[in-house]
Amino acid sequence: MPAGLYCELSDAETVRNLHPLLNVDGIQGAVYVPKDCIADPALVLDVLAKLSKQAGVKYFENCRVEFVNTKGGRVESLETDIGTIKCEYFINCTGMWSRELGLRCKRPVRIPAYPAQHFFAVTAGLNLPEAKLLPRPATTTRTCTRDNSAAMMVGCSRKRPNPPSKTSKISRKTGRNTSRTARPTIGNHVGQGGGPDLPFQNSGAPTITNSPDNFTPDGRWIFGETAEVKNYYVACGMNGNPLQGSGGVGKALAEWIVNGTPTIEMLPFNIQRFLDLHNNRQYLQHRIREVVGRQYAILYPNQSVQICPPKMAYERALYFDSDYERGSPLPTMPPGSFYKPKFFKHMQKEYYACAHHVGIIDISSFSKIEIKPGVRSGDSDRNSVLEYLQKMCANDVDIEIGHIVHTGMLNERGGYENDCMLIRQSRDHYFMISPSSQQTRIYDWMSRNLFADASVKLNDVTSMYTVINVVGPKATQLMNELSNSNLKLQPFIYKKLNVGYASDVMIMTFTHTGMPGYCLYVPSEYALHVYNRLMTIGRDYGARDVGTLTQRYLRIDKFIPFWGDELTSLTTPFEAGVVYSISQLKKKASFIGRAALEQQKQQGLTKRLVLFHLEDIDVDKDVWPWGGEPLYRNGEYCGTVTSAGYGFASEKLVCLGYINRSTRDTSKIITNEYIMDKSAVYHIDIAGRLFRLTQHIHPKAALGQALAEREASKTYRPTVVKFKKQFET
Repeated sequence: MPAGLYCELSDAETVRNLHPLLNVDGIQGAVYVPKDCIADPALVLDVLAKLSKQAGVKYFENCRVEFVNTKGGRVESLETDIGTIKCEYFINCTGMWSRELGLRCKRPVRIPAYPAQHFFAVTAGLNLPEAKLLPRPATTTRTCTRDNSAAMMVGCSRKRPNPPSKTSKISRKTGRNTSRTARPTIGNHVGQGGGPDLPFQNSGAPTITNSPDNFTPDGRWIFGETAEVKNYYVACGMNGNPLQGSGGVGKALAEWIVNGTPTIEMLPFNIQRFLDLHNNRQYLQHRIREVVGRQYAILYPNQSVQICPPKMAYERALYFDSDYERGSPLPTMPPGSFYKPKFFKHMQKEYYACAHHVGIIDISSFSKIEIKPGVRSGDSDRNSVLEYLQKMCANDVDIEIGHIVHTGMLNERGGYENDCMLIRQSRDHYFMISPSSQQTRIYDWMSRNLFADASVKLNDVTSMYTVINVVGPKATQLMNELSNSNLKLQPFIYKKLNVGYASDVMIMTFTHTGMPGYCLYVPSEYALHVYNRLMTIGRDYGARDVGTLTQRYLRIDKFIPFWGDELTSLTTPFEAGVVYSISQLKKKASFIGRAALEQQKQQGLTKRLVLFHLEDIDVDKDVWPWGGEPLYRNGEYCGTVTSAGYGFASEKLVCLGYINRSTRDTSKIITNEYIMDKSAVYHIDIAGRLFRLTQHIHPKAALGQALAEREASKTYRPTVVKFKKQFET
């Protein structure tokens, strides 16, 4: 069934009936959520505590945890002010104190959750009716109001809140800050804008409280097992929504502990998406102010405070402003939109460079791990590194030295734990490239699967290399000139060359875009030199900088599934349509996930990744798809969009999404014939409007058909031929 929140658009008169106290003068409309409600946190906690006690849970109140003891990399016990507690599992769910407690461990655990001010006021003297009034968030005044017995409660989210300093006193009993510095701010909201549509002017002096809440650098919850200590779980960073998410978080975390893995896709919230940088106090103080300031903002797609938002501590340009002239004021991010991006013309120029000249893309944030021999065993002929990778990978990694293989690393359910490239640099030395967000997560997962004899060693070398994508038909000419060599490399080949004055630059023949070119892995000390040489010599080849958004659109248009969007721990290579990456299935080789893949191959698929072209949509006037939109087959819901973008080659909007035949109770087998059935009519719902889709399961066929349609739609124009006048002699 489609996921999401059911809501209705309402006019002013409907709003008046729903909320009698509201002054609807000037209100153009509102969004009504019929199932919205108010829950009392104290009562909810009381009920949960009673139910837990009935199940045998013990509670120790006023018990301060001083330290978390570990043994063999696992949680062993807790030191508290009332004694030592032995435990097999530990869940840190201490809210704004989670980060502080995480550091009180034999091996410190990074938990980047940090408090920020949150004020609320309770009015007096309004004599509200006994009938429960609907909660009312207001984006313009950054407030949310609801009834509180016979009074009204107003919560305020400041645009630039102050995170508590080291000297701030936060009560460990109530979690409330004793600071009174921002009382005028909430007073303004109550008296003026909490707002002019509610009768606060008639109320008495409100009771104002500062109750800080904990927020995260990316505005998403934090939970899961930590990378530093096994059996140390976290559930915090609720970003102002602890009560709403508590039931689901508790259920998901309990299943995670019992089963050893999540039972639903939890990748966006996994604590292993962070680095040490994210736990830096100064970084958190600066970043949390931005996150809290966006609590009531409309979150437009691809919108960022910066044109170069950070990704795993690397700044990555979304696009490059082609109108910028040196010496002019630095360009700023234009206002967000759900329509065609306001910077789209810059992306078109970037695509043109990649398609006809040379595009230069910085993808240094990709995680990089070396896999080498560890402690040598007595068997000199044994290749422990190869054995280990053959166990971890679904594709055959026993390739020639200097070759590259694309493979997935799967879990026991056949789902993806990693999507990576492996470069064989010597007999027992591999270099692995993974998505940026995997730097912590995949290192931990691979470490947990190492051989017990320590014969294999992992080394995170992400920061040691700057990665530059050189994309386009003239990339070879440019690289030939830079390297003084003839670069005629076959696909999926790796070679070390000198580029400019830089030595030992690793050049690989893939670009992550589906377009010709090279990926340069440059030792970081040479990065600026190599980039400057590329841009200087590249002028003769039309080289220009290209942002990550254009690269994203290129891979979507070429039907390349990506980690976190199409490839997750709950999707298999069969479902994603990348059967070429599981060649070990044809052999008797044993690898993680083999049994699940064999079973799925025998039973059939219940979902399949499909590429869609949008038809009859005006890219200049209509709302674009951005991901998460529902898909329909013959009027019935069949899936959700995972990625969306503009296909520059096809000149059409493109979506990727999994379709299925599932209901609440059953899942039916889905085949290529079912997907491509000529009688099947697909639609996408974008902001309440249905648009026709053309489905494809093969990338070349999809692009070929789109190009043919584009050529056929062009109006015929006769060619003007000039004849030289002939004179009679």
